[in-house]
This record gives sequence, C-alpha cells and structure tokens, in this order.
Amino acid sequence: MTARVIVADDQSVVREGIVMLLGLLPGIEVVGAARDGEEAVALVARLDPDVVLMDLRMPRCDGVEATRRIRRDHPGTQVVVLTTYADDDSLFAALQAGARGYLTKDAQGEEIVRAVEDVLAGQAGLAPSVQRRLLERVTAPPPAPPPAPAAARLPDGLTAREAEVLSLVAEGLSNKEIAQRLHIGAATVKTHINNLFAKIGARDRAQAVRYAYQRGLIQSPGTEIT
Repeated sequence: MTARVIVADDQSVVREGIVMLLGLLPGIEVVGAARDGEEAVALVARLDPDVVLMDLRMPRCDGVEATRRIRRDHPGTQVVVLTTYADDDSLFAALQAGARGYLTKDAQGEEIVRAVEDVLAGQAGLAPSVQRRLLERVTAPPPAPPPAPAAARLPDGLTAREAEVLSLVAEGLSNKEIAQRLHIGAATVKTHINNLFAKIGARDRAQAVRYAYQRGLIQSPGTEIT
C-alpha cells in the first residue's frame, strides 16, 4: 500500500528537498506541498492524504495549530512532525495537538518511511531520542513537596486552627459565633480556646488578644486592650 503524503515546511529549499527525498522512498507518494500551516490545512481538506509531514515553526499558522485543526476536522489523516526543534515545549505541544509521530530533520529516509508506516498502523512514529525524552518525563520522580505551612512556624506550639480561633476571638466573636464561622461545634471551639489559653499562659480573652497583637498574629488590631 502506498501512503499519500503532504509535506508542510515554510523553507522552500527544505520543502523541495524533502519532497525529492520522499520521491525516492518506497511506499510513499507525495501528493502536495504546503508553505505554512494554513496551506497544509487547506490541502488536507482538498486531497485527503494519509499523512502530513509537518514542520512546526511556520508563518500564519504554525505546525501545532495546523496539527490540531487537521486532527479535529480530518481524523483519518495522521500527522508526523518533521522539525529542527527537539525541545520539550515543541515536542509535548505537538503530541498534545494530535501528532502521532515526531522526527527531527536529520532523520534518514528509512526512519521517515518507518514513522509513516507506524502511524498508519495505529502506532507512534517517534525518533529514538524522542522516545527517550518521553520515557524520562514519565519516569521522572515527583516534584518535591511544598514547604511546610506557615502553621508550623506559629509561636508556642499553636496549631493553625487555634490561631484561627484566636483571630476570631480578637474580632470579638462569641464561642457560638466562632462555631458558626468555622462550621464546627461550640464545644470544639471551647476546647480550642482552653488549649490555646494553656499554651500562651492567658487567663482570659483580653490577655489572649493582647498576646496575639504582640506576636503579630493579628495584622490590624482594633481597640487596644489595657
């Protein structure tokens, strides 16, 4: 079976060279050549090729957008990227747009034939270097966990919830109002208050609020406690 192929590349010398090379390869028939992504999309609509060999950096419509439009509107046409760029941003953007193959322009003729055959068989036509990069991306260790929350740096062993209750106490809220604000029971609020009073050595709410101001736990104090 001969694969009907369109070549899309904005550099005329490169485009003509690829067309000439493909003309020498078995199993491939070049049915059209496009100077940019817009022309590639139009040619696909008119010629219904099996595969598009797509450059990425082109004017008017780049290869990623052209790939997305072709795969959306002509799912029977596969796209193999043939580009100078092998960076991660180019690679993953093209694959996410729907490209089934990815080769760099130093690929040999047999690599191009193999990639075309692979994508037509429902497989991925990827250069070995691209396969390695994908494998490295998949097997990379997960990102480091975020820094410890600010609650871990609260004074005197206060928990984040106790500090939150303390800030509401400073607003003048009653236990019942704090419970409603935090969607917890009033008994739980009382437990938090007793615990934080014990940790900071406060006998009453006034002393607790003064402590919060002194430790910078309340950014905008209201009436000064004396």
